Amino acid sequence: MEKFLVSARKYRPQVFNTVVGQSHITTTLKNAIHNNQLAHAFLFCGPRGVGKTTCARILAKTINCQSKTSEGEACDVCNSCTSFNEGTSLNIHELDAASNNSVDDIRNLVDQVRFAPQAGEYKVYIIDEVHMLSSSAFNAFLKTLEEPPPYAIFILATTEKHKLLPTILSRCQIFDFKRITLNDTVEHLADICAKEKTQAEKAALQVIAQKSEGCMRDALSMMDKIVSFTNGELNYKNTLEHLNVLDEDYFFTLLDQFLQQSLPEALVLYDEINKKGFEGDTFLLGMAEFVRNILVCKDEKSAQLVESIESFRKRYIDAAKEIDASWLISTLNLLTDAEITYKQSRNKKLHVEMVIIKLCYLLQALEAASTPGAATTYKKTVTKGPIAYTQKKIHNLASQISKAAYNPTTNTTTEAKLYIEKELTAKLPKQEHTTPSNEITTVKKLGIKDLKNARNLAISNQAETTSLQAVALDNNNLLAIWNLIIQDMNKDGKNASAAGVLTLAQIQALDGNSFTITVGSNVHSKVVEQYKNDIMEKMMACYNNRNLSFTVNVEADLMPTIELPTKVTAKEKYAKIIDKYPLVHQLKEQLGMELDS
Repeated sequence: MEKFLVSARKYRPQVFNTVVGQSHITTTLKNAIHNNQLAHAFLFCGPRGVGKTTCARILAKTINCQSKTSEGEACDVCNSCTSFNEGTSLNIHELDAASNNSVDDIRNLVDQVRFAPQAGEYKVYIIDEVHMLSSSAFNAFLKTLEEPPPYAIFILATTEKHKLLPTILSRCQIFDFKRITLNDTVEHLADICAKEKTQAEKAALQVIAQKSEGCMRDALSMMDKIVSFTNGELNYKNTLEHLNVLDEDYFFTLLDQFLQQSLPEALVLYDEINKKGFEGDTFLLGMAEFVRNILVCKDEKSAQLVESIESFRKRYIDAAKEIDASWLISTLNLLTDAEITYKQSRNKKLHVEMVIIKLCYLLQALEAASTPGAATTYKKTVTKGPIAYTQKKIHNLASQISKAAYNPTTNTTTEAKLYIEKELTAKLPKQEHTTPSNEITTVKKLGIKDLKNARNLAISNQAETTSLQAVALDNNNLLAIWNLIIQDMNKDGKNASAAGVLTLAQIQALDGNSFTITVGSNVHSKVVEQYKNDIMEKMMACYNNRNLSFTVNVEADLMPTIELPTKVTAKEKYAKIIDKYPLVHQLKEQLGMELDS
């Protein structure tokens, strides 16, 4: 009885032309062989199962072939090719770096490189999974990899190029393998089924190719498993069952139920899916991919990105024409959020059912949000005509200050202080100019005429404010206003600490428009800078002067001195005690007690 050989080994490519989906690499290698421009070190990197080791073996076989074809392929009949096919060639050495990753293994390989080939032109060393080598092994390999003998060629293969040292990468000619496309995989599987005389439906092969995710070895392994179970018949139903793939018909049915808000039917259908052994995260992932495919099909240019069997493509396009993009995007957000939090949920089935409930009523929620008056939650009140214009005015405190308190002929400031305190502690009133409005269901944009009216109103108010006479600074009124600002800040518990800093500061008028604030440390200076806007706003309001400014100076002498407590001795404590309680001294003498030193 002949031993069974899996398809991945039985149909492994033997020449460059039979390699699937890597024409950009095979063409380059054939041209290099034909032009005699072979590098001494190659690095093949890419995903698993895409042909890295296969291309390395074909390259090793071809460069030692004694009679190459005109296309640069191996003849497969000479002694070198025959010995290679039988696994007896002495010119090709393969090393699995995953199990031979020590420095001693690399040293043994380097020792073998010293010997020239007995037959053939090159000795080829294929090191698979090279990223598994230890750091010391890499370092022992560097010199030989950089300057090998003229007859030695190294071919390194890895799935994780980022783990290799830069010194290794710089010494190799790098080839990046790509994932095999869905169509290429299906064509290759169909070709093998024809050779094996296996009846295979194209839909089943497309499901296998989609599940393999560009890995040909995985696709061949899946096909072998299904063929073994079905006795040589590969159909769509059996493929879905053995690959644990959820049929897209379920998703299309659920989509109709979501749009029709048929919650009971949707929950019953999910229960059926759950009883078939599909976990909740598998359902969420499949549903998210299904909705993504519909969204992609909204445009013909992106419809080609959908990887599905041909029988479902038209259904995707038809669904995309009928469903609004906002619903699809909202559904994707719900599904991805549910997938992220799935592992944290204790009741997995309820977690998925909650998502189904949300999706059943999602369309109603979106309609309520977009339709005015559909639900009270989404009702908006808009006004007709221009929006109300609000302007904050600076009050004329300066004239009151100058008349009541700061007249050069009087020395009293009581009335002014009371007036300023009242104005500073009260909120500044707002002057509003509004037009009558009626509620309507649409928003009317401001016209050019409305904007001009608002601008003219602002200019007139500003002119009214600037026409008032400004009051000059002097130390008397400046200190009074400064104290009232501190009192105002103390009333708010959040600014109490800042008020303490301002209390320790000294304020001095320089001229009619500027003054200085002197503090005792840089920390206090930062506090003053932090509240600079509040201080200036109140100062400008009191003086009716928008040109006021101040600077902050730091003088260490202003820092309050703190007297540290001195240590009190036992005798001093005793002296204070007997001074207050004389009987303690008599008790001490009668008992013959002594004080501790």
